[in-house]
Amino acid sequence: MAFATRRFARAASSSAAAAAAAKKLIVKHVTVIGGGLMGAGIAQVAAATGHTVVLVDQTDEILKNSRKGIEDSLKRMTKKMFTDKPEAAAQFIEKTLKNLTVNTDPVAVVHSTDLVVEAIVENLQVKNDLFKRVDKFAPENTIFASNTSSLQITDIANSTTRQDRFGGLHFFNPVPMMKLVEVIKTPMTSQKTFESLMEFTKALGKNPISCKDTPGFVVNRLLVPYLLEAVRLYERGDASKEDIDVAMKLGAGYPMGPFELLDYVGLDTSKYIIDGWHSLEPNNPLFAPSPLLNKLVEERKMGKKTGEGFYKYK
Repeated sequence: MAFATRRFARAASSSAAAAAAAKKLIVKHVTVIGGGLMGAGIAQVAAATGHTVVLVDQTDEILKNSRKGIEDSLKRMTKKMFTDKPEAAAQFIEKTLKNLTVNTDPVAVVHSTDLVVEAIVENLQVKNDLFKRVDKFAPENTIFASNTSSLQITDIANSTTRQDRFGGLHFFNPVPMMKLVEVIKTPMTSQKTFESLMEFTKALGKNPISCKDTPGFVVNRLLVPYLLEAVRLYERGDASKEDIDVAMKLGAGYPMGPFELLDYVGLDTSKYIIDGWHSLEPNNPLFAPSPLLNKLVEERKMGKKTGEGFYKYK
């Protein structure tokens, strides 16, 4: 009798496990909207790990450049992955690119996708308009995710009818190289959706961490105030920007100093983030705007991309 009971318990346990596994969405088909550096990087790693990927942007010209950028990135990566094995490298590139198609119409491709990842401009209204549109055409089980680095996931999710199937997937640049992905769970995100996003991230070969829908999530919540405090230190005349950069590289072991990093990220991007956080928490001194940063952005000195920011670039 005891043996029969144990056998029944094992069978019941196996059935429950099978049912739970069946409920979790295994992501195989991915739509990435946004063919810029981040979107193309996400599309690349998804295609390279065997997912069927559609990369979407507004024009064929953008998508042509995105695809070329992905191919160039794959060639660089395979030189390290397949040293002295050019045939294996060529096969890997060919297989990855076969998994990737492009399209200019998101509505036309979301009808058969498991996951939509948005990586477009950091503008809440633009993101909301996009998700509101594709929400009408994507299947009920399709999960939506935003790669935003500064906006609240909840505010974006509220533009859809699937708040429980909406989360954040914050990748880092350059996506093929950076291992971290922040997986954001809003108060409405279901456990099934959260677990599906975690599993998808692991399938990409990334290391996911979980975070609530708090401004900046983990990395930027710590990084941006640090960068702004460096600017304030310089504004007060306490130290030169060059010495501050040297101090953090040699004293803290950082690969780049705060001013070098600000120029690399883009001063306009940093200003946009801090302005958004300041509007949410105007009394938080960590989020106080910087007059010098505002002045440089007003003068169109955005950093490396414009040839001048805190430093000048040829």
